[in-house]
Amino acid sequence: MRFLFWNDFLDLIFPRNCPQCGRALFDFEPCLCTVCQGSLPLANFHLRPFDNELSSKIRGLTQVNRVMAFLRFSKKGQSQKLLHQLKYRNKPEIGEEMGRLYGLSLANHGYQKEWDVIVPVPLHPMKQKRRGYNQSEKFGVGLSKSLGIKLENFLERKKFTETQTKKSRLQRLDNVEEVFDLKANEEISGLRILLVDDVITTGATLCACANVLLANGAKTVDLATIAAGG
Repeated sequence: MRFLFWNDFLDLIFPRNCPQCGRALFDFEPCLCTVCQGSLPLANFHLRPFDNELSSKIRGLTQVNRVMAFLRFSKKGQSQKLLHQLKYRNKPEIGEEMGRLYGLSLANHGYQKEWDVIVPVPLHPMKQKRRGYNQSEKFGVGLSKSLGIKLENFLERKKFTETQTKKSRLQRLDNVEEVFDLKANEEISGLRILLVDDVITTGATLCACANVLLANGAKTVDLATIAAGG
């Protein structure tokens, strides 16, 4: 009873609102309101993970198996608004909630035992310190909780790269060449890895990370992101 009273008191002082529509959240709504959750632009790439528009996009760049995304990205749409708040408005809970929801969907389709570990794409330490968290890691945390699979930060970003937002496909590939590496003393031989990021556009960053994992002995690498862009 005291715990419930304290929660009610905190909600009065610091009300929790849906980041999409601004409506006050009920206790059973951890991040998004039920209405906004129900209207998310689901991509459903996990229903055809080996042969979809994302796998076609990265063909020839890496030897990953499944390529999946939770949401479809559209400019000025719901997914862009969520990603913007996650990355630039200090809303790490959005990343974890997207992971939790996608993890539940993947679990419902039998994916719980497909991977040994979840690995997020790393941020450069300087950028992570400035932001306060790695948005890809938050997504991975949510997936980890829903799927019951551990998360490990096996990768590190060696170089600080310019933003990819306005770069062409070839420029993005050049921008991330030799940027990532396996952390010292980490052993990944034989592991089935789910590599996660916030968004996939050209796939350059994810492919660079996947190639590092595969070169260091990972058995398989699959990709999953919050959203898939054009």
